[in-house]
Amino acid sequence: MAPELKRVVVTGLGAITPLGNTVSEYWKGLVQGQSGIGPITLFEDSRIACQIAGEVKNFDPCDYLNRKDAKRMDRFAQFGVCASKQAIADAGIEINDLNAHQVGIVIGSGVGGIKVLEDQQEIYLTRGPDRCSPFMIPMMIANMAAGLTAIHTGAKGPNFCTVTACAAGSNAVGEALRLIQRGAAQIMICGGTEAAVTPLSMAGFAAAKALSTRNDQPTRASRPFDRDRDGFVMGEGAGILILEELEHALNRGAHIYAEIVGYGMTCDAYHMTAPTPGGRGAATAMELALKDAGLFPNQVSYINAHGTSTPANDITETSAIKLALGQHASQVAISSTKSMTGHLLGGSGGIEAIATVMAVVKDTVPPTINLDNPDAGCDLDYVPHHSRSQQVEVALSNSFGFGGHNVTLAFRKFEG
Repeated sequence: MAPELKRVVVTGLGAITPLGNTVSEYWKGLVQGQSGIGPITLFEDSRIACQIAGEVKNFDPCDYLNRKDAKRMDRFAQFGVCASKQAIADAGIEINDLNAHQVGIVIGSGVGGIKVLEDQQEIYLTRGPDRCSPFMIPMMIANMAAGLTAIHTGAKGPNFCTVTACAAGSNAVGEALRLIQRGAAQIMICGGTEAAVTPLSMAGFAAAKALSTRNDQPTRASRPFDRDRDGFVMGEGAGILILEELEHALNRGAHIYAEIVGYGMTCDAYHMTAPTPGGRGAATAMELALKDAGLFPNQVSYINAHGTSTPANDITETSAIKLALGQHASQVAISSTKSMTGHLLGGSGGIEAIATVMAVVKDTVPPTINLDNPDAGCDLDYVPHHSRSQQVEVALSNSFGFGGHNVTLAFRKFEG
């Protein structure tokens, strides 16, 4: 007989986002329906059709790292390490020789250090291979946010990176859950990070016609489920959660935000970038998360939608929610916080898991801003324009990625 799975709770949060560089700033911005999207300032290239993004503002990695270490990290790794340090401090964890092997890290990223790759390619072409940095490879590879977080915190438990495009952050949280449930770790530092507001990245997504070109109205450009949406808006940042085995958390008197109770994942096996029409793959991920949690569809209070503001995703996700929840779909509050942050790719699952946890804690559902005219195929309750106070007992967070990756996480209020 398989051993009983351990219960897992959320005891710490850390966030660096387009709405602010702490969890409190981020949550305040969400509840107030603020937009963190504006003209791109990180680089200038008027040839790229999309000129807007959800940039992280006023970020100084030296608030958490010494200058030498910060210079040897791509921006995505800086975000991941700094958000992890925030989350560790929030959880009140001390990592030492006695517990280091019981503290693990899973941090996802979709593209890793793309800025370093772009910069070093330019050096290679203009100055020759001998002038490329010896730090190029360790700064570029996607696993380095997890690896560097271990180096800077001393966590010696399971450590890896999930690279499942826009589902990477949610996969990281789900895999961290599994490790604790099965006794491989007592504490996991997990989430996602991304810094893809770069010339090559933006040019590639623009060429694929995936990005909004509403450059004259940046704060209104990300408009999930609206009939006038014209693509997603790139965002950047990191969201990190501390997951902890329940008894361990109780024994040390930890503050518990919520319990993470379910994880479901599937693959569409259909197309490189488009979801399966009708949303069967995404629906199955939601169904699996609920089954994993021992929950029924009518127990779900809120869904933090993937909600990218693209023509294909929003209608497909709406169909998937209807398939997964049946008649209860029309009773569930749904919102896309990407309307305010933009799409952080591999980092989105991290900050959106935090938003989902905070909705449970605060009994408040953040809004979907810019939803002026719902698409005819998007006919559920997307909490338009303004946040809503309501009881949130159970909440789901959806993330779907290029390649057909579908992930759903389930959280619920903690009951001893």
